Amino acid sequence: MGMAAYSYCHRRVLAGALLAAVSVLAAGCAGPAAGHAASPAHQATRAAATSSATGASASPGTTTPSASPSVIPVPPPPGSLHQTMAFPSAHTPVFNAEMTDLWTAVTTGRARLAIQAFFPLTAYTQVKAIYDPAADWHNRLFGDFRLDVAAAHRFLGGGATLVRVIVPSAEAAWIAPGVCYNSVGYWHVAGARMVYRQNGQLRSIGIASLISWRGRWYVVHFGAVLRDGAYGVVDAPAAGTGLPGPAGGC
Repeated sequence: MGMAAYSYCHRRVLAGALLAAVSVLAAGCAGPAAGHAASPAHQATRAAATSSATGASASPGTTTPSASPSVIPVPPPPGSLHQTMAFPSAHTPVFNAEMTDLWTAVTTGRARLAIQAFFPLTAYTQVKAIYDPAADWHNRLFGDFRLDVAAAHRFLGGGATLVRVIVPSAEAAWIAPGVCYNSVGYWHVAGARMVYRQNGQLRSIGIASLISWRGRWYVVHFGAVLRDGAYGVVDAPAAGTGLPGPAGGC
């Protein structure tokens, strides 16, 4: 979960113990996560690599949230409890509900509808070894999420229906304490794909970073990990399912 002020900490992280059948991310480089920006000045750089309509691998896990815009109640995040090393699954009713809420936030342009899918404030204050992590969560982390949801809303327009979410769990890495200004470890995966159908065509956008808290995946960066201004980003829009990943980051 990189911060612009600490961009140098986003480097290749070697995944030491990958879980073979799980769908999360491992070592890679968390430089500025390229995406499709809301303005012409910030165009996607990963789009070309993910433009194939048949680019999806069979190995990443998939989940099928509700296709229609709706908000599904999600159990309150246990953010006030301590972290565990439990590996999150992308095949649970809770994760399906989170992704349904995220899709509804995108289709309506209302980021707050996905608040239960976003990394909890109470957990973030435990994770980040920085001055005033609560202010950083409000001003930067969730502020960027609002901008990215608005950018994705404008990018999609109307008539889009969610088909599935692909999480490359086999690429997941445990981020140890002390990396990226963190005092608590967590699982991290980059480049999940939200696959949707619009005007009869299958298309997709990325989720820049998911991280774990007590065995559940949460969105921590939607459009991009890093950016050089206050603008929203759409991560790697593609025809077809696109390519999950690349692995890396923290």
